[in-house]
Amino acid sequence: MSGVPFPFSAVVGQDGLRLALLLNAVSPAVGGVLVRGEKGTAKSTAVRALSALLPAVDVVAGCRFSCAPGTPDPACPDGPHDTAEGTARPARMVELPVGASEDRLVGALDIERALAEGVKAFEPGLLADAHRGILYVDEVNLLHDHLIDLLLDAAAMGASYVEREGVSVRHAARFLLVGTMNPEEGELRPQLLDRFGLTVEVAASREPEQRVEVVRRRLAYEDDPAGFAARWAGDEADVRARVVAARALLPQVRLGDGALLQIAAVCAAFEVDGMRADIVMARTATALAAWAGRDAVRKEDVRQAALLALPHRRRRNPFDAPGLDEEMLDRILDGFPDDEPEPEPEPEPEPDPDGGPDGGPDQGPDDGGDGGPDGGGGVPPQAGPEQQEPQEQQPDGAPDRQEPAPARGEAPTDAPEGTPEPAGDTATQAAVRAADPFRTRMLSVPGLGEGASGRRSRARTEHGRTTGAQRPRGHLTKLHLAATVQAAAPHQRARGRSGRGLVIRKDDLRQATREGREGNLVLFVVDASGSMAARQRMSAVKGAVLSLLLDAYQRRDKVGMITFRGAGADLALPPTSSVDAAAARLDRLPTGGRTPLAAGLLKAHEVLRVERLRDPARRPLLVVVTDGRATSSGALGGDPREAASRSARLLAGGGIASVVVDCESGPVRLGLAGALAADLGGPVVTLDGLRADSLAGLVKHVRTAATSATPAASARYATATTSGTSVPARSHRRAA
Repeated sequence: MSGVPFPFSAVVGQDGLRLALLLNAVSPAVGGVLVRGEKGTAKSTAVRALSALLPAVDVVAGCRFSCAPGTPDPACPDGPHDTAEGTARPARMVELPVGASEDRLVGALDIERALAEGVKAFEPGLLADAHRGILYVDEVNLLHDHLIDLLLDAAAMGASYVEREGVSVRHAARFLLVGTMNPEEGELRPQLLDRFGLTVEVAASREPEQRVEVVRRRLAYEDDPAGFAARWAGDEADVRARVVAARALLPQVRLGDGALLQIAAVCAAFEVDGMRADIVMARTATALAAWAGRDAVRKEDVRQAALLALPHRRRRNPFDAPGLDEEMLDRILDGFPDDEPEPEPEPEPEPDPDGGPDGGPDQGPDDGGDGGPDGGGGVPPQAGPEQQEPQEQQPDGAPDRQEPAPARGEAPTDAPEGTPEPAGDTATQAAVRAADPFRTRMLSVPGLGEGASGRRSRARTEHGRTTGAQRPRGHLTKLHLAATVQAAAPHQRARGRSGRGLVIRKDDLRQATREGREGNLVLFVVDASGSMAARQRMSAVKGAVLSLLLDAYQRRDKVGMITFRGAGADLALPPTSSVDAAAARLDRLPTGGRTPLAAGLLKAHEVLRVERLRDPARRPLLVVVTDGRATSSGALGGDPREAASRSARLLAGGGIASVVVDCESGPVRLGLAGALAADLGGPVVTLDGLRADSLAGLVKHVRTAATSATPAASARYATATTSGTSVPARSHRRAA
């Protein structure tokens, strides 16, 4: 693809995205932008085009850390500087890849110079390159946790501190942080979410005319990038000039006490955490006034600032959708007096090249049109995301809300234990709400894995604390400097060393071994048949799954759910980290019909087989929630109980760590869940163990709970979970 970027002014629609980026160009102190939205909505293209609109930066000539000539950083590693020397260069936009290493982000010891010249030299990373520019992270929600921690530190302190391998360096790192993400792929940690000053929701336009214009401009750009950019050069120059003018006006903008009271009242009413929201709103409202060419902040600026700065700060947990109640916002601001009219006329809106609703950021190669409100580059009346009324919460201990009456032919939702299942396979009862999620204990899979970086179980990872060194197996990725020097030191005289540098050979190189935490896959297999239709039972099951999903979000796990009822099993929730999608799927989960337990277990085997091919290093944990009944064998045929037993032994033969939650209750119990647990080679817990934090505690202490099963099953389970290797199915049959 051509090196000529798509012009910022040529993007169709996306008024909210355009405005948020331009406000940060006017006032970098706003704190950056998080762009959320579906794929193909010009997120990445718009951000990449922003750097062309930023004014040039004056830097000290030859400084690798972009120090300003008038006020150089006194701690700059390249200093001290002659403040009279300076040169202008374009503002940089530095991209941080999702798979970047820690050394590439913060910098590290220059190994080549250290070994060849015997000197300690620092090689700057991406944080140094982004100083006084833009740091862009595409798919920021997929960034590894160790990189997120480094970004948080740099964003909070405005500096990067490097303490490693005998190097101690500090340099300035003040940058405009811009991230894009697709919420379907998972959410951000709250700490990083709060570091973005503004957030914007984007979506593709549903208007055929706008979509046609997107395609037309994209094709024209691909046919002749330079010619297309030249046709938009005038519009780019106009926007750039307006940014420069707004920057010059910004110090003169008055933020009066009235505007500050409005900001404080809005933040207090929406119960945002901390004071960062108030500060960001104040800076955003000031930038909005400067962008409009005014020297005083108005109520409309406060309203627009709230729509951009507050939606992502109101979330109490990942199940809350980001958004802001605009009617509530208007009621709050209506309590303040209107702004006094100004004699001077309102500034003209940003020039619109097409004379229509188009004219915003650019479109990427596969980007679709953007459906934002018409604003022509000015302050759109509604640039925030679509809003939702806050969901009404019930106090702890309150009864569930009344469910719709069952349809004719369906058993009552609150059918007592032992009620026969409907004769047909299609009887469905209304979904019940999940119990309130609760805080769980930490889940962990025994043993030492090698899965993706996370915060769950112990694992050998590329990032973490160094535990030793070894000869590299193939390509060297993490050099253990001390061990390498120690291996080479005894041979220096024999190798004829002269001077300060060491004589290093390939056999001297040592790979650092590190231990950290990994993320796991917790797969639930939930019985949704008629025997599970009791309201309190399914409500408790859903609440436990939601709680573990919330814990998985915090610890970077994957969670999936399979339900079985009627004639077969469905993958209700593919393995994911998106808690919003998970909560919605669980809320709509119905119950009723027969109990194809074998089908549910076979579906779990297939899902885990596919996930193992996709990510062989991620270790799974299977949680089967059922009363152990099997009234349908599905496609397997034969006796339903025997079919379920064969399916369970198939899973156990693959070395899958499993646990069975027994949902059977009442004075007479058949103990079918215990037999299933023995076939799976895992422990069983009764329905009483499903209260509060019992389920999460069970998963954590699953090895201890395994003693409640048969001794043979406990031994099989311990072998499967600690070794992480397959246990032959033949040994399972013999033990059973």
